[in-house]
Amino acid sequence: MESTQKLHKVLAQSGLGSRRQMEELIGQGEVRVNGQVATLGTRIGPGDKVTVSRRPVRLNFSETLPRILLYHKPEGEIVSRRDPDGRPSVFEALPRIRGMKWVSVGRLDFNTSGLLVFTTSGELANRLTHPSFEMEREYAVRVVGELTQDQLRQATVEIPLEDGPARFESIRSSGGEGTNHWYQVVLKEGRNREVRRMFEAMHVMVGRLIRVRFGRIHLSPRLKRGQFAELEPQEVRDIMQWVGLKPTPARQEAPGRSSRRTRKT
Repeated sequence: MESTQKLHKVLAQSGLGSRRQMEELIGQGEVRVNGQVATLGTRIGPGDKVTVSRRPVRLNFSETLPRILLYHKPEGEIVSRRDPDGRPSVFEALPRIRGMKWVSVGRLDFNTSGLLVFTTSGELANRLTHPSFEMEREYAVRVVGELTQDQLRQATVEIPLEDGPARFESIRSSGGEGTNHWYQVVLKEGRNREVRRMFEAMHVMVGRLIRVRFGRIHLSPRLKRGQFAELEPQEVRDIMQWVGLKPTPARQEAPGRSSRRTRKT
């Protein structure tokens, strides 16, 4: 008898989203198996034909390692595949992959640069961004002016925002010239424009904002703006173990696919 797997699990490891997101799609009737609307709990095998929103899906039944890509986002790009204003998208700079798609791990604002992480695993992306995991984000922030000692202390206690209080895990001065001053800040949230709004609440204007770290993943100084680099299999396995996902046996993993490319203009 041919072995089968749960539909939502196969869709997630095929790079379409997290298992929870796949369960929601199935519940909404967007998934069909062999032409029939699937239900929660449906199991499939390699011979089944699956469509999501009436589009055929290339299924991945083997639990091979996902791919993880680091991208140095320049200012002036959006983290979305579609934009009514026609602005450049970060996805235009990424390598094309057949049968899967790159999932962004969080977002960066249009005017923010720095580290963006992409993966082919919706489950991994969900784990890295889930609020319960409290992933640290570190930024280099250039402001006009300088914070007082009282402001520095208050920034790690509470800063009132319209959508609730926020605080930095840490904030330290990293020098500057003239009226410009740099700070290194760390926080465990990813709310919209949160870092900028926190400084605005302290009456300081942000001139530049660069994300330099996401959890244990650092932005390499060798990775220039507009370039990407893919992690090696061992690095991917380390990250999966770090977030508590099942590591893949070494015999199943694909060869390393590290690369750096400059975006064509």
